[in-house]
Amino acid sequence: MATQLDHYRLLGRSGLRVSPLALGTMTFGVGAGSWGSTEDEARAMVDRFVERGGNFIDTADFYGQMGRSEEWLGRLVRGRRHPLVISTKYSLTTEPGNPNAAGNHRKNMVRSVEDSLRRLQTDYIDLLYLHMWDFRTPVDEILRAFDDLVRAGKVLYIGLSDTPAWQASRMQAIAELRGWTQFCALQIQYSLVERTVEREMIPMALEMGMGVSPWAPLGQGLLTGKYTRADLDAAKDGGSMDDIGSRKAINAVTGKLNARNLDIADVVVAVAGEIGCTPAQVALAWTLANPATCSPVVGVRTPAQLDDNLGALDLTLDPDQLARLDAVSAVPKVFPMDVLTGPAEGMMFGGVSVARR
Repeated sequence: MATQLDHYRLLGRSGLRVSPLALGTMTFGVGAGSWGSTEDEARAMVDRFVERGGNFIDTADFYGQMGRSEEWLGRLVRGRRHPLVISTKYSLTTEPGNPNAAGNHRKNMVRSVEDSLRRLQTDYIDLLYLHMWDFRTPVDEILRAFDDLVRAGKVLYIGLSDTPAWQASRMQAIAELRGWTQFCALQIQYSLVERTVEREMIPMALEMGMGVSPWAPLGQGLLTGKYTRADLDAAKDGGSMDDIGSRKAINAVTGKLNARNLDIADVVVAVAGEIGCTPAQVALAWTLANPATCSPVVGVRTPAQLDDNLGALDLTLDPDQLARLDAVSAVPKVFPMDVLTGPAEGMMFGGVSVARR
């Protein structure tokens, strides 16, 4: 459904208003190159985004060579910080070799927040995400540390990123029962080439009051149509995570560059040709069409890419186009949903229609 950047949405079960697209800053501070932005490019993107009415900007303490993304963003929003909703994240290592400079625990959370406040040149963080689940830290320690930071006024809202659904729902329930600050946002990978989150993550977020802010809605560039079958040969050669100087190399190493995903991209390109727009706009419009999606994060490198991505807000995909995109990208159901939404549904209600709430 077509919308505008200044038609704001509530983030989860909160009163926080955010734009329907968020500006991602992972390209800030990594140095100009195959996927990094110059500071001039970053400034131009922030300017254009804000001028169009965008207010949601996403960063992390790990981005841009250990915090440089936050440093750039702090400079770029100076004098116009308060109308913006700035989200950042903690969890990933910022001091290799220091066991307490990584993870989800209180010490790392508090230290990370203090460092982020300094780099962003602000006295509060609008939205703080736990960046990645560490499978080590007790949930009550995480929840109470989040709540303490909110009560201290250093953080206004909290969210989760890259956390198992069972753990996220458990934490949200504990926070509600104990009167601690609840999560209002869930940042997860979601696109036409990554739909497995529809099984548990997205339904959980809807039930538990978390607004979904997808990252990589263009499938790390796979849905822009820039890759071909010839690129599969390079992907088969493999590589290591030490050699990630380009998005293509990252996609090859992580296995994202594969035949199935290129088949999906082909349909995206075909739909774009019918509409007269770019494949990136189609991929973003598909993500926005899901009512569970609140504000996808666009990870652009140049002002031209930002302008192109913002064009997705003008698109409305028709039912046939949505059906074709859904069909080529569909993922199989898994237990228990394959049973609960199958013939067993009739056995549960005895032939009587019961409406969902």
